[in-house]
Amino acid sequence: MTTRYEKTLFALMVALVFAAVTFILVQAQGGNAPQPQTFTKECGTCHTEAQMAWANGLHGHATDDPVFEEAWTEQGKPGACLVCHTTGYDPQTATWTQDGVACEACHNPVPEDHPKSPMPVTRTTDLCGQCHSDTRFGWQDWKVSTHYQRNMTCTVCHDPHTAKIKEMFTDDGASASNDPSQLCITCHQEASMNFPYSTHHNQGLACVDCHVMHTSDDPNEIHTVPDHSFEASLKSCNNCHKDSMHGPGMASDEISGGAPLVVPDMPQVELASVTPEPQPMSPVGFAGLAGLIGLAAGMILAPWFERIYHKVNSHKGGK
Repeated sequence: MTTRYEKTLFALMVALVFAAVTFILVQAQGGNAPQPQTFTKECGTCHTEAQMAWANGLHGHATDDPVFEEAWTEQGKPGACLVCHTTGYDPQTATWTQDGVACEACHNPVPEDHPKSPMPVTRTTDLCGQCHSDTRFGWQDWKVSTHYQRNMTCTVCHDPHTAKIKEMFTDDGASASNDPSQLCITCHQEASMNFPYSTHHNQGLACVDCHVMHTSDDPNEIHTVPDHSFEASLKSCNNCHKDSMHGPGMASDEISGGAPLVVPDMPQVELASVTPEPQPMSPVGFAGLAGLIGLAAGMILAPWFERIYHKVNSHKGGK
């Protein structure tokens, strides 16, 4: 009959075997669970210009932009923000595969035989709308615009890698990046021919001063974006002509009878710890867990091994 000492000794031996094998296997794999692949650096090998534009653009700095970091911290660092400001965000683990809006955020899934097969991308406004939605863009205004009705996509005016207005050049070859109105002229040629003779032009105004208003008057408001309906409104006129068009001090909301939009406070989701990558578990931890399992298995199997041992010895003695 197996004594308690022998049973315990056998269980410890089994536990040591379990722990040793587990430690060796985990150590051989680097102690980490398989990590999702990120291709941004690899993409730059062939697509150097696009990668450089992305690295210096708004999409590339969506996570470490100071304005975002300040607003995100003030709100308690909710995980909901990281769905759009990172790539591959997992709400279950509060981790993500890469900072910023990386290549895989728009070009997904990556073909195994790329570059033989091209990288997929949705060439419609629906792709941008996944993050630039109603509350962060003004989708309703965009849908009533003539641009949308004529099936224009975001990339007609915006560089998808920098997320900025496409850079245009004047007739003398100089960059017109400081005047986005130059982009309007590529389609609105008739208006551009008449506008230089107008009073507005003589006062130094450009297309965007009247047709691209911002959705918020508060410069500190996050997600404030231009009104993409591109309609010159009473509000845009009032910026210069409020006293001449209406009584002094009367704002456009008072004239139209409109009420300011009040957005209720949304509950914030607080995360105890949010890190860019999962923290790997030490091989010692895996080995310790396997050792506990081995110890329990050894205690259970000890009597069975004793019976086998005695049967083998009895057969040898009979011979």
